Amino acid sequence: MAARRRRRRLKKRTRRQLQGWGAVAALAAAVWVAGNWSMVWPILVAVIATAVVGGAGWALLRAHRRAVDQDRAWRAQEEARTRELSMAEVDALSWQEFETYIAELCRRDGCTKVVVSGKSGDLGADVVGYLADGRKLVVQCKKYAPHRSVSSQDMQKFVGTARLEHGADVALFVTTCRSFTRDALGLALRQDIVALHRDLLGAWVKGAHLETLIPLNGSGGGTRRRPSV
Repeated sequence: MAARRRRRRLKKRTRRQLQGWGAVAALAAAVWVAGNWSMVWPILVAVIATAVVGGAGWALLRAHRRAVDQDRAWRAQEEARTRELSMAEVDALSWQEFETYIAELCRRDGCTKVVVSGKSGDLGADVVGYLADGRKLVVQCKKYAPHRSVSSQDMQKFVGTARLEHGADVALFVTTCRSFTRDALGLALRQDIVALHRDLLGAWVKGAHLETLIPLNGSGGGTRRRPSV
């Protein structure tokens, strides 16, 4: 107990000594500065001016970078807005115009030899082309009202023709409605048909690349749960 008190007194004494020496040093520095003011003030002014100029330059640089980033983001948004149709405009297309628009999206994403059937009796091949890696792409386009669902019968027809009739490597069923029925989506998953409902189509319209959407196949919206394969 006594040893602890001694340590406390020693700490207090040391603290007072340090404070005293600090005060003496500050006073000595003030006296020296006052006695040599004619030599000190130009240096002090130069230091302050350098700090002010440096701070202003840094603030201007940050503001410039922020403006450049904002301008770049705005330009990207404007380019996307002028390049892509909104989903409201997609809804206003006729089924023939919708097929043509899907073909344009395919071309935008690097597909080649893209052909639009544009007629009935095409056996499910509304758009045919080749992905950038050479795989054959066959697209079935269904221009349905948003509240409708793609039925199992619709999917069965495409399953029966996409590969057997058209030799598709990638079979894409794209629709403007919000969902596939559970049976239709289950069939698509079992038969390796890429199901692109309204939510995924909206992402495609807004600039998502087709090859990033293919692995999603029916997720992100549409039916509440993905059926087991």
